[in-house]
Amino acid sequence: MIRILELNNVNVSGSIPRPGEISLAHHGVLFLDELPEFDRKVLDVLREPLESGTVSISRAARQAQFPAQFQLVAAMNPSPTGSLNDGRSTSEQVLRYLNRLSGPFLDRIDLQVDVPKLPANDFSKQVKERGESSTAVRIRVLAARQIQLNRQGKTNAQLGSKEVDKHCKLSTEDQLFLQRAVEKLGLSLRTYHRVLKVARSIADLSALAQIERQHLAEALHYRAFDRMLAQLANN
Repeated sequence: MIRILELNNVNVSGSIPRPGEISLAHHGVLFLDELPEFDRKVLDVLREPLESGTVSISRAARQAQFPAQFQLVAAMNPSPTGSLNDGRSTSEQVLRYLNRLSGPFLDRIDLQVDVPKLPANDFSKQVKERGESSTAVRIRVLAARQIQLNRQGKTNAQLGSKEVDKHCKLSTEDQLFLQRAVEKLGLSLRTYHRVLKVARSIADLSALAQIERQHLAEALHYRAFDRMLAQLANN
């Protein structure tokens, strides 16, 4: 199930608490398009359910708690004009646009992927080389999920900080590598733990017991938004 949260469909509950779009996306996908165009307060409301998997609503007459274990998927342009390289926005304008998203909210997005623009002559080309089939990917994902359930009784996404320390151990060299990367990108402690959990999942997809440098590098590669902010801040 996919729920699409639109800019013109953000409602505030009345005196009687009722499930909103977040709870209606329980065990499904909540998709937000044009992410920076949402009100910052609306986006920050997502922080608690992304962390706890529940939504708590308090009213004068009553309180209610609704389930909200969903996968958040969002899309956005890298600048207010659509591209970082079109020459129509300064670095300051791009930063103001991107800063509509709070740091604590971005910390809770595990995979940040940059989708490059296709060259003009590639739009009409047929895709000749295909990657893995959906069936093959599904088999690997289910196998990795079973590895996680056998190891810790839950998926990596549900690990707490102490459990991360236990199940996502690194060698001394890789620990220093990750610490330097975190300092360079200015990542928070929450993001540090999320990078570790993503690296643990990447290792599980290859059925490897130990997290290796390549898994950490790939997990850091998925922090595209953080890298872009660091680059703009240094310009």
